[in-house]
Amino acid sequence: MSLLETILIGIGLAMDCFAVSVSCSIIDKKIRLAQALIIALFFGLFQGAMPVIGWLLGLSFKEYITEFDHWIAFGILGAIGIKMIVESFKKENKKQIQLSKTWVLISLSIATSIDALIVGVSLAFLDVNIIKVVVIIGTITFLISILGLRLGKRIGLIRGNMAELIGGLVLIGIGTKILIEHLTH
Repeated sequence: MSLLETILIGIGLAMDCFAVSVSCSIIDKKIRLAQALIIALFFGLFQGAMPVIGWLLGLSFKEYITEFDHWIAFGILGAIGIKMIVESFKKENKKQIQLSKTWVLISLSIATSIDALIVGVSLAFLDVNIIKVVVIIGTITFLISILGLRLGKRIGLIRGNMAELIGGLVLIGIGTKILIEHLTH
């Protein structure tokens, strides 16, 4: 997998965190930089750790499905992409979220990184340096979360839903590219 593909996957996966970050800072405009850094760190760490767990799971059964692993990667990335696109059309919840509570941050971090766990399974079927991939995914998520928290606080018009839509399209595109590359070689 190329560096560009890894970056695009990182951006696609980070869109859930971006949407949550924008929503949270629209709701609570008092989020300070220190709190924003902590929130982004949680999101980045979980988004980076989950693909490793998925990758380890994928490695455990890789030998049994090598002949159709490209279809699995395509299916997983496509399904996550479709889910993100569907979610992008749902109304955002305007309920107050207490981001100062650790359990809330952990819950949001897990919820926004489940897709990364599933993508990690598909990474087991590709020729990747998993450490490099998760560092890139975690770093991109951290930066995009900071951006979402700052933009939502300042502008309030940035829609997290559009970010999810774009992220879903990117993941579907990468899954399609993996499938086409495998079928044409």
